Order: sequence, then structure tokens, then C-alpha cells
Amino acid sequence: MDDIWLQALSILSATFRMATPLVFCAMAGVFSERSGTIDIGLEGKMLAAAFAAACFAAVTGSAWVALFGAVIVGVSMALLHGVACITYRGNQVVSGVAINIMAAGLTLVLGNAWFGRGGQTPDLTPDARFMPLKFPGWENAASIPVIGPIYSFVIGGHNLLVYVAFLAVPLVWWVLYHTRFGLRLRAVGEDPKVVDTAGISVTWLRYRAVIIAGALCGFAGTYLAIAQNAGFSPHMTAGRGFIALAAMVFGKWRPWPAMFACLLFGFLDAIAIRLQGVVVPGFGEVPVEAIQAMPYILTVVLLAGFVGRAMAPHALGQPYVKER
Repeated sequence: MDDIWLQALSILSATFRMATPLVFCAMAGVFSERSGTIDIGLEGKMLAAAFAAACFAAVTGSAWVALFGAVIVGVSMALLHGVACITYRGNQVVSGVAINIMAAGLTLVLGNAWFGRGGQTPDLTPDARFMPLKFPGWENAASIPVIGPIYSFVIGGHNLLVYVAFLAVPLVWWVLYHTRFGLRLRAVGEDPKVVDTAGISVTWLRYRAVIIAGALCGFAGTYLAIAQNAGFSPHMTAGRGFIALAAMVFGKWRPWPAMFACLLFGFLDAIAIRLQGVVVPGFGEVPVEAIQAMPYILTVVLLAGFVGRAMAPHALGQPYVKER
């Protein structure tokens, strides 16, 4: 019984870690799409930020400098998307796809040119990474019945960015629903003409939304490159940006439901890691490929089953032309 309890807590702990980049990206998508700007480019911004974080960490040896550099790169990519879609009123889906392609190509080419390791960055030392935090009594608390393992396996032992991701959810909820900026942001995603009539700049509101989205993607990329891993490898995001997009749609563009959808995907990843090589009686060894495909299959199922029912912001994807 104790082994089952500890295994369950271990899976729960891994769920939080696997869901962290998804939560950051889902909150980024909530900000951007609530303002009326489709953000297919979450994947590309996260990948570019991961590359920047690993590069800065390798050169400076500082995780904080790496985080700052990743946020700057994420915001820069977001501004590029904003210029194309908000200022020049280009197709938002095409712009997002272009960002994904550009990030995939540039990270590979620049990584190979700078480090000569096939697109990978050098392995990072612990000093250049966000390592797990050690809370008081964390290592010895596991011997305490019930509460101890929860403290050791679920609450403690994570790196700083895991806590930041899940603290960001109530902050995003508060900003969207309890601040003037959030009210205007939601309004511009529903009817930008009304916001413009009130004397508020639709363009500036949408730019602020995509900037925040870019910064959050910077946090997601940093987590992947220098917290969960010890360096960058090509295409290391592995579709997480699209999974986060699916979680956001499943959550109907609301922070809390989107977070729970991310936890579901994180749980599938955590289970997949533990099922590799497991022999099921009457079936044999579970195929690794089938396990790894589970989160992506669920993404398709959720989108196919719920996109039609989820009500997107009414002005989503519609460029706004100011009336004269």
C-alpha cells in the first residue's frame, strides 16, 4: 500500500513538472487570443526562447541572465507577430506558422554555427540552471506518515519556475477579471469598435497582450532548456506549443480550466515515462511509440470534440481598421 501511495505521489509530482511549460504557454495564449490575436506561434516562440536561454546560460553561467535573454527573445518574436498582424493586418494564422518555421530553422542553423554540435548547445553546469529548491526538512520529511511524502514528493523538490507557472494562473485570472486592463483586453477581443469608440487604443491593447504572451513563452522556453533539461537540442519543444493551444481552447480561453487541461496532458506524459518497458499480461510490452503518442492523440480528440462547442472571442482573428 505504501509503495502504491508513493508511486501515486511520484506521478503527481512529475505531472506538475511536465505541465509547467504547457501552463506558461496556455496563459500566453489566453492573453493573446483574448485580445483578438490568434497565436499559432506559441511553439516557435517557446523554441526560440529555449535556444536563447541555453545560449545565455552557456556563455554567462547565470540562470537569471538566461531567463532575461529568453524573455527578450520571446517578446521580440511576439512583436514580429504583432507588426505583421496588428499593424499591417496580415493573416494571423500564416504569421504564426511562419514564426514556427523561422524558429525551427534559425535555432538549428545558429546552434550548429555557434557550437558545432549539430544544433545542440553545450551541457550546462548546475550553477547555470534552475535546480530543485530544498525546503526546510525536505529530505527527511518523507518518513512522516501521509503528510511527509506529500511535502517531499509533491510540494517540495521542484525548481523555481514550476512554482512560478502555477502562481501565474491566479495572477492571470485576477488581471483578466479584476483589473481595468483585463476588462479592456476582454472587450477588445469581443468588439474592438466599442473599445475604440470609448477612446481606448485597440492597437496598443493588442500589442500589450502579445508582449505579455511573448514574455510567458520566454519563461516556458527557459524551463525546458535550463530547468527540466541541461541544454538545448533541436525541436526540443516537440509540439508542446500546440498542446498548450489545445489546452487553452479546451479551457474556453479561461485561465483555470486551461491549467487543468495542461495538468491532464502533464499526467499523460508522466504516465508515459513510467509505462515504457512495462509488460502487460496477455498483451506484452507496451510499445514506446504508442505511449509517446498519447498526448498528441488526446490533443486531436479534444480539438475535434470541443472546438465546435467552445465559444472563442468574437473578434478573434479579425484585424481592426480604425474608422475615420
